[in-house]
Amino acid sequence: MIKKNSISLAAEYFDTAYKLHVDGKLENAIVAYRASIRMCPTAKAYTCLGVVYSLKGKYDLAIEECKKAVELEPEFGESYHDIGSYLVSLGREEDAIHWFEKAIEMNSADSNCHSYYNLGKIYEKKGDWLKALKHFNKAITIDDNYEPAQNAVIKISTLLN
Repeated sequence: MIKKNSISLAAEYFDTAYKLHVDGKLENAIVAYRASIRMCPTAKAYTCLGVVYSLKGKYDLAIEECKKAVELEPEFGESYHDIGSYLVSLGREEDAIHWFEKAIEMNSADSNCHSYYNLGKIYEKKGDWLKALKHFNKAITIDDNYEPAQNAVIKISTLLN
């Protein structure tokens, strides 16, 4: 009975945290996400807490929270993708490659699309246009309406001609 109450309370805290997060009340969202995690830790709560930290420019804390999510639920691909994104924000593209590849390996369609795109951006920045083009095309294969990848394919194709 206690476990069920903890899970229900954790879900309530999570819902509150998410609403606060969306409303831009980041400090309050942090408190509510932490309360949810104390009641019943989930990869999603850790990952969302990481997103809030990233919005505050605290990428190292965001990465720590996502790593906790990975430890708790290794198949939750969003955590890997987010770590990669935070590493890119820190200018650590080489380190990010591993995390985007891991997100793709977890087979989360949404994470895959964005992870392929972000890998493409890294390879584009490195001047490896063929590898970039390959990743942009994979993103489009997953979501044929993903405009950033479509635009990137046009740009790279133009550069290659």
